[in-house]
Amino acid sequence: MTSDGARHPFRRGLPQHVTSGTEELRPIASSDNDWRLFLLSFTAFFIVAYSFIA
Repeated sequence: MTSDGARHPFRRGLPQHVTSGTEELRPIASSDNDWRLFLLSFTAFFIVAYSFIA
């Protein structure tokens, strides 16, 4: 069940279909949720930093 072509011990333990590289990689679609999370995090950091200064 191991792949002889994988040299790293972790990769040797993976199934053959994972290390074969025959599957197509799909690009990750960017969404509005990424921007919303960024703005929320930025705003929260700004409020916390401003409260320490004031």
